[in-house]
Amino acid sequence: MGAEQQVRSRNRLAAALARGPVEVLDFFLPLWAGAGLGASPAAIGALTALETLVSFLVRPIAGALADRYDRGRIAAAGAVLYGLSFAGYAATPSIGFAYGAAVLGGAGGALFWVALRARVGEGLADDSSAFSKLFAAEGAGTWIAFVAGIGLVSKIDYRGVFWLGAAACALAAATMLAGGRATVQSDVDAPRFGQVGRRLRPMLALVVLTSMAEAGVALLLLMHLQRGHHLRLGEIAWVFIPGFIVYSALPDHLHGVVGRIGRTRVLALAMTGSAAFAGALSFAPNPVVIAVLWILSAAAFAAAIPVEQAVVAEAAGVSLGKGMGIYESATLLGATIGTFAAGQLYDPDGRWRWACAGAAVLLLAGSLVVRGAVRRVGVEEFPAPPPVNEKEPEPEPEPEEPRSKEKHPLRNWGVHTGLFLAGQAVLAAFGHCWPVELLFGEAHDANWIWNSSGRWPMDLSRIWCFVFVIDTAWTWGALLVKRMRRPY
Repeated sequence: MGAEQQVRSRNRLAAALARGPVEVLDFFLPLWAGAGLGASPAAIGALTALETLVSFLVRPIAGALADRYDRGRIAAAGAVLYGLSFAGYAATPSIGFAYGAAVLGGAGGALFWVALRARVGEGLADDSSAFSKLFAAEGAGTWIAFVAGIGLVSKIDYRGVFWLGAAACALAAATMLAGGRATVQSDVDAPRFGQVGRRLRPMLALVVLTSMAEAGVALLLLMHLQRGHHLRLGEIAWVFIPGFIVYSALPDHLHGVVGRIGRTRVLALAMTGSAAFAGALSFAPNPVVIAVLWILSAAAFAAAIPVEQAVVAEAAGVSLGKGMGIYESATLLGATIGTFAAGQLYDPDGRWRWACAGAAVLLLAGSLVVRGAVRRVGVEEFPAPPPVNEKEPEPEPEPEEPRSKEKHPLRNWGVHTGLFLAGQAVLAAFGHCWPVELLFGEAHDANWIWNSSGRWPMDLSRIWCFVFVIDTAWTWGALLVKRMRRPY
C-alpha cells in the first residue's frame, strides 16, 4: 500500500472512530443528564447549546490553524479534546462539571473535523470520491457505535459507554499521528477568510439548508418516536440504525451516479428526496414505515453531503482549512436553527406536521436553485478524473481489462454481505434476527413473514433481509447479463 493510500485509510479510520461515539453521545446525553444528574430541561438545553456555541466559535480558528500547521496533528489535538470531553462526562459528579466537558467537546469537534476534512481535500485531485468514502466511513462508525452502545448501556451504564467513547477518540488521535509530520506549505499568499467566504457564499445557503433539514427532521423523528409512539431507547435506536447502515453502504455507488449525471442533478434529486421524506413523515402510521422512510432520507443525504464537501474543497483551492472551517460553521448554523425550530414546533397534537411540511417546502425551493449556486461558485459540473501518468504507459493484455472491471460490483457486494452478516449476528445475539427466527423458530403465518412480527427490531431485520436479497439479485443479475453480452 502506497503512502498516499495509507493516509487516506487513516483518515477514514479516524473519522469512523470519532463519528460513532459523538453520534451516540448526542443521542444519550439529554437522557443521561436528566436521569443520571437530575438536570432540568433548561439545564440540559444549556448544556447542548454550550457545546454548539463553542464549536461554532472555534471553527474559524481551526480553519486558520489547518492552513498553517500540520493538519494531521491539528486533527489529533481535536481528538484528544474529544476524548477528554467524554472522560469528563463519564466522571462528572454534577451538571456544573458537565459544562466543562461540553466546552472541551465543542473545541475538539471544531479542530478535528475541520482539519480532517481539509486533509481529505488534499487528495481530491487524485480521487474524486474522497469525500464519499469519508462519509461512508463516518456512517459505518455511527451504526457500529449505536449497536454497541445500545447493547452495552444496560450492563455498563451511560458512564461506561462514555469511557468507551474516550478510548475510541484516543485511538483516533493515535491514527492521525501514525504517519508522522507532514510538510506544511506557508499560507502567506493564500486567500484570506473574507475572500474564501465570498467565493463560497452561493453554496453556503444550500449547506445551511441541508443541515437544517437533516437536524430538524431527525429531532422531530426522535421526539415523535418517543412521545407519539411511546418507544423506549433501544426501540428508537433500531429505527435509526438501518438508515445509518445506508450511510456507510451507498456513498461509493452514489459517487458513480455523480460522475454520470453531474453534481447539480444529484444535489437537486437528493433535496427533492429529502423533501419527500419530510412530507411523508407526518403521515407515517407506525415505526416500521418510519424506518423505511428514514432509509430513503439517509440515501438522499449520502448523495448530497459528499458533493457539497467536494464542491467546497475545490472552490477553496489552497485555502482548504479556511474553506472547511467556513463549511463546518455553515453546517453547524443550519443544525442549530433546525433543532431549535423542531423543539419549538413539536407537539403530539399535530403542530409538528406543519414543521415537516415547512421543511419539505424549503428543500424543494433549494432544489430549484442548486444549478445556479454551483455555477456561481465556479467548479466543474462533473468531478475531474484522476490524472493519467503518461511516463508509464503499461501496456496491458486486452483480456485482463474487462475482467478487472467485473470485480468491482462483486467487491461492493462482498462489503454489503459482510455488513449484513455482522448486523444480523448482533440482532441474533439480542433475539431479534428475523432469518434465524424464520428458519429455526416456530411456524409463522404469512402476516408475520410479510407485514409485522410485533417487535420493531425483528421487523427492521426483515426489511434489511429483503433489501439484501434485492441487492444480491441485482448485482449477480447484472454480472450475468454482461457475461452473456460479451463477444467471444
